[in-house]
Amino acid sequence: MLPTIILPGYLESADVYLPLQQALTDLGTPTTTVPLRKRDWLPTLGGRSMIPILRQLDRTVNTALTDNNANQINLIGHSAGGWISRIYLGEIPYTIHGDVDQTVKLWNAKAKIASLITLGTPHISGERWTKKNLDFVNDNYPGAMYPDVQYICVAGKAIYGEKKLGQWLAYSSYQQTCGEGNIWGDGITAIAAAHLVGATNITIEGVKHSPRTSGIWYGSPEVIDRWAKYLR
Repeated sequence: MLPTIILPGYLESADVYLPLQQALTDLGTPTTTVPLRKRDWLPTLGGRSMIPILRQLDRTVNTALTDNNANQINLIGHSAGGWISRIYLGEIPYTIHGDVDQTVKLWNAKAKIASLITLGTPHISGERWTKKNLDFVNDNYPGAMYPDVQYICVAGKAIYGEKKLGQWLAYSSYQQTCGEGNIWGDGITAIAAAHLVGATNITIEGVKHSPRTSGIWYGSPEVIDRWAKYLR
């Protein structure tokens, strides 16, 4: 099986993904998590450039290819890690923030990626801080853009958004993402936002968004097999 890279979600550090990393390694795919710390996300706050994250992703991918004598990897993006991964795959220079020029080779990596699995990724958003980056992604790479890459998009169906105790956060998050709060999702990302046109779209009952949450999340042993079977 090809090596696998996990790209953490927004403001997350690599350590919380270690159980998932080990579980996937035990399944036969040598797995590495991009070694991010929470502070590594600070330069990206307020909708700024994701170049600092792309640098670490690219370094981790190239190391995995060399260490495993492989030509391709599986890439798993949790939450924002999923749409950042779509920037990494694409060939159009990600220069919209003016912090790099076209000579920086932190994109056009689709030939290195056999499959992209996104877990609870908000592939659409109306939230103003995310809009510039996600507009770049969706305007340039709509849906499961590249036929040579296998796209698997996983959503959780755990919390229905409502304006009442215990469901306010979900309601607010879904509304910012989809423009509607009274829908199902994983507590942060609505199902409608987590799927892509042309991808293999999966919805798993009872799955919550974060590895830090109580209960089941995308990387819990009970549900890993539902999507890990697509790893190449």
